Amino acid sequence: MELFAIILVIVVALVFDYTNGFHDAANAIATSVATRALAPRTALIMAAVMNLIGAFLGTEVASTVGSGIIAAPSGVSGLTVVLAALVGAITWNIITWWLGLPSSSSHALIGGLVGAALASAGTVQWNGVVDKVVIPMILSPVVGFVLAGLLMLVILWLFRRARPTPLSRGFRIAQTASAAAMALGHGLQDAQKTMGVIVLALVVGGYHEGFEIPWWVVVISAGALSLGTYSGGWRIMRTLGRRIIDLDPPRGFAAELTASAVLYTTAFAFAAPISTTQTITSSILGVGATKRLSAVRWGVGGQIAVAWVLTLPAAALSGAVAWEILRLIIPA
Repeated sequence: MELFAIILVIVVALVFDYTNGFHDAANAIATSVATRALAPRTALIMAAVMNLIGAFLGTEVASTVGSGIIAAPSGVSGLTVVLAALVGAITWNIITWWLGLPSSSSHALIGGLVGAALASAGTVQWNGVVDKVVIPMILSPVVGFVLAGLLMLVILWLFRRARPTPLSRGFRIAQTASAAAMALGHGLQDAQKTMGVIVLALVVGGYHEGFEIPWWVVVISAGALSLGTYSGGWRIMRTLGRRIIDLDPPRGFAAELTASAVLYTTAFAFAAPISTTQTITSSILGVGATKRLSAVRWGVGGQIAVAWVLTLPAAALSGAVAWEILRLIIPA
């Protein structure tokens, strides 16, 4: 029974990884598509490849997700908790994707883990949740907004005498590199979250010791995320690329470069599972504010902010409901 439960958890984790890919694909490419730096299909292929490569660059975030959020009991009951967390995260991902809201798949997974653990009377490591999730969740959008705005001001000053047409052409080319860097950061951050959950299931089921990530877990997680990315996220792409602000190539480049830097720093320096969605969205808002405040559709930004705030509790509720249902189906 435990082996079957582990296989089921791994399959559902890969489904989550796939939904993460199509849900968050827009994060890496929306700005490049909106500014016509890349054609949509070309951008998706590039993002899928860079997501795949990024997944192999580190495992620090995976260790945080696997060991720093909850302490699941061993055996089938613990595997049920992990499975319920994944079901809750997938449910929230699909709801926000359908509504076209760029919410965080990362926080959906964390919320699902917390909700399932609480519903099962399990242990939530609140210090890890606060230090590695809540604080970065608050700081990363602020940092993205401020740094993107400052970078955009520097670009505006450096190229203040440049002619608009050649300038746009040059930054469209530069956006190919910045979009690739953004996709690489997405792979680095988001594939690791699935790796962490799979290793957590293996540890709970007694098939693995410690939280070192096996090579095959990296391979399947990277592959699922990459396939999901290639399938696209057109609804969310429209929100990020067009509804917040009418982006031009310099602003698209500044937003992508800033978001990439934040993703790399938090992954390598702090092992914090931050939201790719929040980072790029706040960066877009930051570069938009340098144009003029009225150029940013703050109402859309407010809707996105509501989705950010709701994600952790909504996914936690979904995870708790999933656990209540699954415990009736899966014998302990």
